[in-house]
Amino acid sequence: MTRWIGCAMLALALTAAPAWANEPGGLKEHGKGYGGGHGEGMTGRHGGPGHFLRHLLMHQKEIGLSEDQVNKIKTLQLEMDKTRIRTEAEMEIAQREMHELAHDEKADLAAIEAKLRKGADLEVSLHLSAIKARREAMALLTPEQRDKEKAEHEKMMKMRSERRKDGGHRGGMIPGGAGHGQEQMPVH
Repeated sequence: MTRWIGCAMLALALTAAPAWANEPGGLKEHGKGYGGGHGEGMTGRHGGPGHFLRHLLMHQKEIGLSEDQVNKIKTLQLEMDKTRIRTEAEMEIAQREMHELAHDEKADLAAIEAKLRKGADLEVSLHLSAIKARREAMALLTPEQRDKEKAEHEKMMKMRSERRKDGGHRGGMIPGGAGHGQEQMPVH
């Protein structure tokens, strides 16, 4: 909720220079406008609504998922993706409507507040949907599979931590990254 309100506050602050906000190289392109900044928290590879489901599917062999479990997780992932897409679209509309109201000096503050609350409520709804999807997926796992999933997650987090300590990625595979399993160009 705080992130959405922060983005809304940023939108209000941009009233002095709205012309460059959506231009190439503007705020959205740099991930600081609503479209980019929000996505890092909710839809980015790590921590987004579908992250846990992608993790389960990516490590299905290591965890020992059955074909039935994989199919059910894929269904959960599809439903979560559809929910995320719809909700984020509604959030973007609410944010743009709020921004428009904020530029209108005659607009009622209560209307602006209502738009802010709508966006915050949508974000809460999206977070709750992600929590429900995670719980449904966890309920599909046996205790042994839960232990294996936890071990895979810890292994992945340790690898990320080591990459950060090394000052970033030096080439080879990026576990869990976009393009998972693809060779990356070495960084010199």
